[in-house]
Amino acid sequence: MHTHPEANVSVIILMAPPTGQTISQTTGTSTADAETYADFNWDELGFDIVPTDYMYVMKSSEGESFTQGNVTPFGNIEMSPYAGILNYGQGLIEGLKAYRKEDGRVLLFRPEQNAQRLKIGAERMCMSSPSVEQFVEAVKQTVRANKHWVPPQGKGSLYVRPLLIGSGPVLGLCPAPEYTFLVYASPVGNYHKGPLNLVVEDKLHRATPGGTGDIKTVANYSPVCKALTEARAKGFSDVLFLDAVTKKYIEEVSTCNIFIVKDDVISTPATVGTILPGMTRKSIIEIALDFGYQVEERTIPMEDLLEADEVFCTGTAVVVSPVGCITYQDKRVEYKTGAETVSQKLYVMLTGIQTGRIEDKLGWTVEVV
Repeated sequence: MHTHPEANVSVIILMAPPTGQTISQTTGTSTADAETYADFNWDELGFDIVPTDYMYVMKSSEGESFTQGNVTPFGNIEMSPYAGILNYGQGLIEGLKAYRKEDGRVLLFRPEQNAQRLKIGAERMCMSSPSVEQFVEAVKQTVRANKHWVPPQGKGSLYVRPLLIGSGPVLGLCPAPEYTFLVYASPVGNYHKGPLNLVVEDKLHRATPGGTGDIKTVANYSPVCKALTEARAKGFSDVLFLDAVTKKYIEEVSTCNIFIVKDDVISTPATVGTILPGMTRKSIIEIALDFGYQVEERTIPMEDLLEADEVFCTGTAVVVSPVGCITYQDKRVEYKTGAETVSQKLYVMLTGIQTGRIEDKLGWTVEVV
C-alpha cells in the first residue's frame, strides 16, 4: 500500500453549537468575593451536553514532546480526513470532575491519577502523551477559564474531558505523526437517577485478554452501544459484561466498575488486563479499608454476584451508585439499597472529601485558584 501526502482537505468535528450563555447570577458565599455563575437553571441540570466557553489545546509533533498549550474559545476543531483518530481510532479519553466547596472555592479530585492512567494508555497505543504536570495544568486552566460553570455545591459538578488523539495524517496503518491533547468541560448532574437495574450480557463482550480493556481508548466504548441500547429498550439501566473466555465471571458495567458486598466483605473484579482501573474504584477501595472493611480484588463468579447482600457501581460519572436488581437469563435478584448500606456510607465519605465538606486527610484534592 502506498501512502500519499496530505491532500489539503479538512473535515470539521466536534460540531457543538455556541453556548450563547452569559454570566449574570451571583450567589452569596462565605468568601470575601462572591462567586459568579453562568446564567443557567442549576435545578434542571442532568448529564447532557452543556457547552462551556473555553477549552485547552496542546500539540506534539512526531518525535517531540508536547509544547505549551493554550486556552481557546470552545468550538469546532479542524482535522485532516487522514487523521489517525478518524481512520484507526488512535485516541484516548479521560474523565474527572471539578467540585464547588461551600465557600465557593473549586476543587479537583486526584487529577494526577488520571494523568498517570493517560500515560499508560498512550504507551499501549503508541502515542506521545503530556507529562503529569502538563496534564494537571491543562485541566486547571480549563476549569479556571470555565469556573462560572462549576455548579453551586449540591447542584452538580463540572465534568472535565481530556482527549488525546492522533491528529496527524496517515493512510497505511501506523502511529500518527502528530498528536493533539484537548480538554473541554461541561456541567453535569446525576448520571443515573435511583438504584440501577442491570442486565447481564452473556453473548457480547466489552473486552478480551490481550486487548485494551484496561485503558481508556476511545475504541472501547462504541462496541458496547448495541448491548446497551437493547438493554435500555427493555427498561434496564445498564449492562454488566462477563469475561470473554469462560462467560462465568463478572467484569465491568459499560462505563463503570462493580462491587459486591457479602457479610461485610467488599469484593470487586481484579484489574488483570480486561478491566479499567477506575479512579473512583481505587478511592473507594482505600476508603473502605480505612473504615475497616475487608476488601478483595479477585475473580467473581456469577454465583457470588447472585448471592450478594449488596451491589454497587463506581465511576467518575456514576460516582457510587447502588444496584437495586440484576437480571441474569431468566433470574432476577434484588439487593439491599438505602441509607444503611455500605455503598451509602462510602458515597458520603467520598463526596464529602470531593466537595470539601469532610477534611481531606489523604491529600486527594487540588484547589483551582
